[in-house]
Order: sequence, then C-alpha cells, then structure tokens
Amino acid sequence: MAEPFRTLIAAVRSTGAYVSVALWVFVFSPIGMVLALMFKWPGVLYLLGRGGVHLGFAAAGIRFKVRGTRWVQRTRGAVYCANHTSNLEPPIIFMALAETHPRLKVLYKGELRAAIPLLRNAFDMAGFVPIQRRNIEQSTRAIDQAAEAMKSGDSFLIFPEGTRSRTGELLPFKKGGFVMAIKAEAPIVPVAIYGARAAMRKGSPVIKPVTVFVEIGEPIETRGLDISDRNMLMQRTRRVLESKLNLLRSPDKK
Repeated sequence: MAEPFRTLIAAVRSTGAYVSVALWVFVFSPIGMVLALMFKWPGVLYLLGRGGVHLGFAAAGIRFKVRGTRWVQRTRGAVYCANHTSNLEPPIIFMALAETHPRLKVLYKGELRAAIPLLRNAFDMAGFVPIQRRNIEQSTRAIDQAAEAMKSGDSFLIFPEGTRSRTGELLPFKKGGFVMAIKAEAPIVPVAIYGARAAMRKGSPVIKPVTVFVEIGEPIETRGLDISDRNMLMQRTRRVLESKLNLLRSPDKK
C-alpha cells in the first residue's frame, strides 16, 4: 500500500477516533460524575474512562503489549514513572495497568485544565492532582497532597520529562515526582513505553495504527531516603528507563 494512501486511511480513522471519544465524553462524563457524587463511587469514572479509551483505540487501530505486570504494587501506593513522546502514552499506560491497578491517579500539568473543561471536573473527583510548575507555592502544596494520598494507598502516574520528546530520547527530568515519592516513602516503578511516537508524533493530529510496547520495571525503594537524595533517585530511575527503552528498541527483544 502506497504511503499517501496509508496516511489518508490513518487520517480517516483518526477522525473517527476523535469524534467517537468526544461523543463518549460528552454523553458519559456528566452521567459518571452524577453517579460518583450520588453513590460516592469514583470508580465509575475509571470504568467509563476505560470504555472511551477502548473505543478510541479500536477506531484508530492502536494495540499494546505489556510485560512486567508482576512489579505492579497492588497493596501500597507507588509512583509509576514513564517516558513521554506522545499524547497516546497516558491512556495506553492506564489501559496496560487496568487489571492490576484500576484506580491509578495522575500528577499532571495544571495548564491542561483550561483545555479540558469537562474532564477536569472528573479528574478532580477521581483525585488527580494538577501541578503548576511556575508556581512554587502551588507545586509544593500539590506534591504534599499527592504524597498524603499515597500514604493512604493511592498511586500516581508521572512523566518526569514534563513534556513530550520529539526524538524519543529522554529529556531532563523534573524533580517534583521524586520528592513526592520520598515524602510518601513510596517506591518508584519505572515504566518504559515504546512505539507511541510512531503512532502520533508531537504536533501531528494523525494517529497511525501501531502496536505499542510497555515494560514495567522492578520498583526502586525510597524508604530511608530524604529530600537530599532526590537527585540520586532521579538518576537511578533514568538509568533504568534508558536500559528498558534500549531493549524495547531492539526488534528481537519486543
């Protein structure tokens, strides 16, 4: 099949994915929030969210394979730390962990709240924590809030690069998520994800049908560490992610 034709098909499928997910959010987000409020059942938001993601992935032709689910922390809070090259990575990781960790929360950029006026209410009800990196006072409060939630057993997904890499190579890490893990004495669980950039590059709305590979690594403990150890923890996590990504880039290792 010629490349222009494949691109056209991908664009058509992408349009179908965007429209179907938008309709899903428009119809089911209000229903989910009402049910969550009436029955104090935030889990309904996750169930409906996964339904929307399934719909979008089916329309766009996105598949994924997961290894290392034995390292998912089922009985304690943890920080799941992933590399970031595409907007598809957050929903892929959520789906990859859905069976073993169905209530994963996110520490996310506060700037996104203006772009998702309907979903931001659902995010608040689900316990997602926005962080404004240019506002030190708010960032500190957000990190403390997330750390307290982890002490109660919640887990968070973070993208320590803070933005998507255009090359696939790891960008410099932000320290907030590692400070959060140390304060909560929660382990860092490295999550390497490869293939999402080929599906959807930064700046492009087209989603190409691909198979994405997710590798969950052995947890890195933080008990006994203090804030002065954050750089060491950050570098150790970075080395693990780089190693996992190098393996995933090798065709015979996928």
